Amino acid sequence: MMRLGVNVALIALALGFSAVPASAERNLVPSLERSFDVCPDRPAEPEWMQSIALRDAYQRVLVQDIYRAQNLERIVETASCACETRFPSWDEAEATFREHHASAERWEMLQASDRYNRRANEVRLAAKAICDAAGNW
Repeated sequence: MMRLGVNVALIALALGFSAVPASAERNLVPSLERSFDVCPDRPAEPEWMQSIALRDAYQRVLVQDIYRAQNLERIVETASCACETRFPSWDEAEATFREHHASAERWEMLQASDRYNRRANEVRLAAKAICDAAGNW
């Protein structure tokens, strides 16, 4: 008898939880447009990066990693987290990619991505503190 009561309670609980997401999902409207709470006027990625073939996506990731590392390092160097410092144009990252990595093999680009990620992570906490103080994190 006790077992039947437990089973009924579990079923009622499961039905209660399954109804909540269904109603919540009706209120969600998917959007492909990105919006940001901090520095909403960020420059868009270069067109070639947005339309790159899936098999070459590692090139896009490398440029993104270069951009992130350069920007976090710049924040720490200047002790400023103005939107122009945190999210500048992509020109410098693109130039670094073209000058040092564009002709590299895939595996070399993956290794370079790892190096840029390590550089970014080394200064991330310091950059975050500066940006928190400026309200831009």
